[in-house]
Amino acid sequence: MSNAGRPTGKVLFRVVGEEGSVNVETLWAFDLGQDRYRLDNMPFYAYSVSLGDVVLAPIDPAEQQPTFTAVVEKCGNRTVRIFFDEPVANGSNSMVLLEGLVDMGCEYEGATSRYFAVTIPPRVELAAVRDYLVENALTWEHADPSYSELYPNDA
Repeated sequence: MSNAGRPTGKVLFRVVGEEGSVNVETLWAFDLGQDRYRLDNMPFYAYSVSLGDVVLAPIDPAEQQPTFTAVVEKCGNRTVRIFFDEPVANGSNSMVLLEGLVDMGCEYEGATSRYFAVTIPPRVELAAVRDYLVENALTWEHADPSYSELYPNDA
């Protein structure tokens, strides 16, 4: 049976928390050979990577799985993450707001009923999405590019 269209593995990302703790996230990916993987799901915790990016992820001897070390090729997608006060459900205001992002050309994936990653494709202006999120008073964050990458002088 062919694996065409299905991810062939997972890539481990270590995400350093605010207090210095390290969290782990694994993203589905296609093995492209030579330790390169194309990401096949949206990151909920990792920064500076998006759906479709190609990353370098050699096998980590301690983890025994491909582990992110660098971005090899950006695909042009960007990622923001949204934290809804109201759970997303049919007919909810949260669902209406997500559908507004879809109407703009974005895609989304939920980790929970309140926490969503949103992929912004290259044809959609990041500023337009940012304005939409601010106008609707949503709680959100830049993930790729990260806030510090967009505004290095604000640190």
